[in-house]
Amino acid sequence: MVELNDNPFRKALSADPAPLGLSAFAFTTFLLSFQNAGLLGTHTSDVVVPLAMAYGGLGQLIAGSWEMRKGNTFGFTAFSSYGAFWLFYAFLNIFGGMGILGPLQPAEIGWALVLWGIFTFMMWFGSMFTNTTLFLTFLTLWIAFVALGAGAIYASTAATMVGGIFGLLAAFFAAFTAFAIIVNSFKPNTIPVGPPILK
Repeated sequence: MVELNDNPFRKALSADPAPLGLSAFAFTTFLLSFQNAGLLGTHTSDVVVPLAMAYGGLGQLIAGSWEMRKGNTFGFTAFSSYGAFWLFYAFLNIFGGMGILGPLQPAEIGWALVLWGIFTFMMWFGSMFTNTTLFLTFLTLWIAFVALGAGAIYASTAATMVGGIFGLLAAFFAAFTAFAIIVNSFKPNTIPVGPPILK
């Protein structure tokens, strides 16, 4: 009988899933935000949709399931929710392109984005108990959602661009946090992520 301490899978099962979830979120968000900020063409969506399903969606759902195993309510809720968001985005584009969905008005999508902004605002409060870089990730993300929602509702290119810029900032802070966790797993406290805003 193999003792648990001798199990070769024990270390793998105790690995931190946060860098996977943060990276999946960050690099999918980078690509879409480049488009929203006006830095890439409209055909970027053709690349974002598969990435949203394979990495932004599936990657975060996997990370969320492992955060649940660790007992991390915040990580489980965040990764699972934003993984579901990317699947929502992908299905919206796929089903819309196939004509399965009726014609959607930009305002309808805009209000969905505003609702995601409200959810992210809630998560932002939770992030105050984590670290500074996650706090900044959620701060810039809820601003991005609200700006993108306003851009869709009011057909404002300027608001959409603002949303894209804040989306890029959110992606940057998420990617930095993932990088810090990975490096710090080899040598603790090598890259600081900052203290919690609230203790």
